[in-house]
Amino acid sequence: MRRIGVFVCHCGNNIAGTINIEEVVKEISEYPSVVYVTSYRYMCSEPGQNLIVNAIRENSLDAVVVAACSPSMHEETFRNAVKRAGLNPYLCEIANIREQCSWVHEHDKDAATVKAIRIIKNIIAKVSKNEPLHPVKVPVNKKCLVIGGGISGIQAALDVANSGYEVILVEKEPSIGGHMAQLSETFPTLDCSQCILTPKMVAVSRHPNIRLLTYSEVIEVSGYVGNFRVKILKKPRYVIEDKCTACGDCEKVCPVTVLNEFERGLSVRKAIYIPFPQAVPSSYVIDEVNCLGLNPLICGKCKDACDANAIDYDMRPEIIIEEVGAIIVATGYDLYPKEKIAEYGYGEIPDVIDSLEFERLLSSSGPTGGVIRRPSDGKIPKTIVFIQCVGSRDPEKHLEYCSKICCMYTAKHALLYKHRVPDGQAFVFYIDIRAAGKGYEEFINRVMEEERIVYIRGRVSRVFRKGDKVIVWGVDTLTGKKVEIEADLVVLAMGIVPSKGTKAIAEILKIPQDEWGFLKEVHPKLRPVESPTTGIFIAGAVHSPKDIPDAVAQGSSAAAKAIAILSAKELIHEPTVAVVDWTLCSGCEVCVALCPYSAIRITSQKKAEVNEVLCEGCGTCVAACPTGALQLKNMTDEQIESMIINSLEG
Repeated sequence: MRRIGVFVCHCGNNIAGTINIEEVVKEISEYPSVVYVTSYRYMCSEPGQNLIVNAIRENSLDAVVVAACSPSMHEETFRNAVKRAGLNPYLCEIANIREQCSWVHEHDKDAATVKAIRIIKNIIAKVSKNEPLHPVKVPVNKKCLVIGGGISGIQAALDVANSGYEVILVEKEPSIGGHMAQLSETFPTLDCSQCILTPKMVAVSRHPNIRLLTYSEVIEVSGYVGNFRVKILKKPRYVIEDKCTACGDCEKVCPVTVLNEFERGLSVRKAIYIPFPQAVPSSYVIDEVNCLGLNPLICGKCKDACDANAIDYDMRPEIIIEEVGAIIVATGYDLYPKEKIAEYGYGEIPDVIDSLEFERLLSSSGPTGGVIRRPSDGKIPKTIVFIQCVGSRDPEKHLEYCSKICCMYTAKHALLYKHRVPDGQAFVFYIDIRAAGKGYEEFINRVMEEERIVYIRGRVSRVFRKGDKVIVWGVDTLTGKKVEIEADLVVLAMGIVPSKGTKAIAEILKIPQDEWGFLKEVHPKLRPVESPTTGIFIAGAVHSPKDIPDAVAQGSSAAAKAIAILSAKELIHEPTVAVVDWTLCSGCEVCVALCPYSAIRITSQKKAEVNEVLCEGCGTCVAACPTGALQLKNMTDEQIESMIINSLEG
């Protein structure tokens, strides 16, 4: 019989304010196998951990239960503490009496106390049958994959590369830069976006430790932390990057004209084009979809005009296989589809545009050379209306969450508009202002007070066209009065959503998504850049809406986590994995099909075998096994049955 010690945490008042700690200690002290029980105000503190270490040594404890908060918070903390005392860390278990008890029963203290006692008894029953486990050691490939070439991915790639490790940076577009490359200036300092971004883009292209793969996509990932095998599809540009001089002669003779995606459809481009003047790589690319024909060749004018002989119509898709130790996902965001906001007239009224389109009008390299002209007739708008929270904070119809950056970039847009059109009038419809960032509140105040932008608190009910004007109907909720504005241009601050293709990459990498499609982290506070798949990290707006400083910070944070893996001689993998009893296994392959980590295979003896490094201990195979051949270490059927019995007995 084990000698079990139980340590009950008050968690300040989080637990002790609801649960009667003295009653819990008294009840547990009389439970079989428990030889030591105590409580402490903050068990996770250094004195609390030392209390555990000393109690193990002084009472010859061979198993420990800490009744505290969620294991995702401090399981590692307490297991490290028992390890210092010479006890195997997997003989320590956490009884969650905070999230699962005190926080949900704060109005019924008696019931909460009874439930806390039952939870602790359950974990005592479990730990009494735990076996000592030892982590699995894994070799490490010293190379990192970064998926996404926006500002967050760029920062992550540079940080890893500057630490001396090889990086493969994969970007699906013909150039890196992401949406930041489309911006004119950045809030709150009004720095030129390209002046900040371009040096970093060039640094990526010239860094000896970075292999840049643009116009490419990750199509398959297998393996495990430290040893991922990645398959990348590199699409043909039909232009040899190293030979292209970006002279533009090919573009001049191309007969095909299509809408320019980078300019958000406000201008046109040719079928052979360079995405934007500062693009990296600085090379043209042929749009195979809109080209008159490459196979068979129909036109060929661009090749005839190219003195550098950089055009190669025989290029074909290429599959590149790489072995990497860590992966960073930074695939960015898109704007909420404007087609879903019919009441604002986008698509039907040419002078209703989105925020990125307005950025291109502001840009000196944009379709109007930085002169603000409305799309319908090229006139300079004298009255402009900015509408915030379009799609955001609307749980009944659209997105429930706040898109975070809209208040600030709308203020920036209004300020820049006034600088370009001093005699113009700008109106901003808003719900409330959210300006949480260094210098953000001051920037908002400057816009409101110095620039005299008119802010109207209230939602817009309808936008429609009347002659050459755009009529905006709304209500000022501060006065209760209806508002009607005859505008020349309306700019919609659209909500932020995960970029197109996020679902596909999440499935490839086996990363869960939240209800809105953003990638989920392990813990929002303590592990915000770590995905549930060990060795894969999240950075930037693919995690949630972010401004540039937060995206850069998270890129660096993900890089630091990746570097920690790449710098290790070997990695340690959790040993709480599934095991197979071959005497019971029938080789039915049910587990193979269901395993989300591809950790199980059928051997030549027609028996299931678990790869301990790939297995994440999710238990899917154990639940599905028809013969009971699969068990999870330290979470066996016997342990679960004993916990159920404890719950029923009270």
